[in-house]
Amino acid sequence: MEITKNANGTIVSPKGFKVAGLYSGVKRKKNDLGVIYSEIPAQAAAVYTLNKVKAEPLKLTKETLSKENIVQAVIVNSGNANACTGKQGMLDAIEMQKETAKKFNVKQDHVAVASTGIIGLQMPMDKIIPHINQLEVDSTEEAASDFCEAILTTDTFTKSVSFETEIDGKKVVMSGAAKGSGMIEPNMGTMFGFITTDANIEANVLDGALKEVVNQTFNCITVDGDTSTNDMVLVMANGMAENESLTKNHPEWSKFIELLKQTSEALSKMIARDGEGASKLIEVNVTGANSVSDARKVAKSVVGSSLVKTAIFGTDANWGRVIVAVGYSEVEIDPELIDLSIGGIQLLEKSEPVAYSEELAKEYLEEKEIINIEINLNQGNESGKAWGCDLTYDYVRINASYRS
Repeated sequence: MEITKNANGTIVSPKGFKVAGLYSGVKRKKNDLGVIYSEIPAQAAAVYTLNKVKAEPLKLTKETLSKENIVQAVIVNSGNANACTGKQGMLDAIEMQKETAKKFNVKQDHVAVASTGIIGLQMPMDKIIPHINQLEVDSTEEAASDFCEAILTTDTFTKSVSFETEIDGKKVVMSGAAKGSGMIEPNMGTMFGFITTDANIEANVLDGALKEVVNQTFNCITVDGDTSTNDMVLVMANGMAENESLTKNHPEWSKFIELLKQTSEALSKMIARDGEGASKLIEVNVTGANSVSDARKVAKSVVGSSLVKTAIFGTDANWGRVIVAVGYSEVEIDPELIDLSIGGIQLLEKSEPVAYSEELAKEYLEEKEIINIEINLNQGNESGKAWGCDLTYDYVRINASYRS
């Protein structure tokens, strides 16, 4: 059995996971408080924002995971980031952790805390705490939908995915839920990625796998170049699939890595596609690089360019903007060897302009929701991808009124 996508899978498709989401009053009318719960303590690994200013819940979660690398519950709120809130902010995060532990009868150090929303406001604990006690977890599609809504901020749609495979003759399921729309420039950007799996794997091995995969997926997306204070990707593995404990020496290790990669890549693309005000997903594929790192760096430089983004929005195949972004990527390249195409329409060959139909290029940019840019550096054998979105008038409108 190879890896297959669960068409109707949710964050609770792996064995032993339950979730809940509800409206606590922090946001306007939409769910804003959620929880993920595992029936048994799960091995856990996480990666965090590289912004030097980190929110209090993130600092608390990082400290908590450093003790045992075990998580049994994750409490999440949206609407308030609890960032730049000083000592009171940390006390509030600890209180959320404590109340969640009490509600679900788990160890306090087995509770992760995550918050997203407006920076600089103290948490409305008079709303949060009573509603933690109202969270009733379940493994239904409705509960999963409630949770996915509870973690959103400016997102326009919920983001979840589920895959499964077979390891040691046991069905292993991995699912993910994410949020992210603006302030996306990982490592990490303003995003949450929560991944659940019933695979049997130790935390230290899971940590290495997550870091490997994050560099190929979540760290290859950009919306607007801003890096947030709050956000992370967290994986919980409760072992209930009962496969043999996974290590790099396991004969099916590559299958687990691919499972994690497909889950992470699917969530990453959803985040990029839902960039604030976006109308197009942009995928940049760079080949012929001297290293994978170089390829990804060039791809992110192109997909992160405001001028490239606006050209895509304006349905203008302005390859000059693309080549400029390649040039300032800080990767050592030979500027005389570059091939470039958009949607299969070749625009440059060995850095020389190629005659092409402006009408066909414009038609492609107008009709397609996923725009493919292919760049061959013709210098090596390595490749890499990055994902982003176009930059529209709505991006300014959304961010100009974010606090109103």
